[in-house]
Amino acid sequence: MAERWYPVIDYTLCTECGSCIRKCSHGVYDINRAPLPVVRVPLNCVDHCHGCGNLCPSGAITYVGDDTGWQPLNKAGDTSDSCCNGNCSCETTDILKVEYLYLDLETCDRCVGTDKVLDEVMETLTPALELSGFKVEYRKILIDGIETARKHKFLSSPTIRINGKDIFGDIAENSCGCCSDISGYDVDCRVFIHEGREYEIPSAEMIAREILEMVFG
Repeated sequence: MAERWYPVIDYTLCTECGSCIRKCSHGVYDINRAPLPVVRVPLNCVDHCHGCGNLCPSGAITYVGDDTGWQPLNKAGDTSDSCCNGNCSCETTDILKVEYLYLDLETCDRCVGTDKVLDEVMETLTPALELSGFKVEYRKILIDGIETARKHKFLSSPTIRINGKDIFGDIAENSCGCCSDISGYDVDCRVFIHEGREYEIPSAEMIAREILEMVFG
């Protein structure tokens, strides 16, 4: 382990995706503060390990004592530096966690429609992303109560996230006819904002563009 080598977080750039905390297996970060990255035990960091910095999608991580010429990355997926120069057993494959968070896949046209489009996009993009060196983890999360919503910091249905970050950024809602009809009162559901316009169901092109831009910059 290193005495004068440890990560420093630029919180003005950090998106709190949690990638660095999941990446580090040495106990450098305070897991109780996740997804906010807080360096708890700097002495645990492996000398010249750039593992968490390589994975950071916003380039928010630098290192005290770095004399290698390494620069923080502004995009995910550039793995030009090895994780720990062979000094540890960290995973060297970047992980892309694609999550679809929703309230209903039986009644809500927006949830059902977006689910189908996202499935099509992931079927097409996953082979290309894996070829680029990513391990793609795609899962769907039913928000079935307040505790689940709090756990996932859920704001609006449906939501698509890459490594914890909403691919469409801004969240807007309007009245959802089908959900309102079923419940008997006015229900607001998500609308997706893309290039200044609102869509109740995003197209495959919209989702693909947002995913690729988030991954590759």
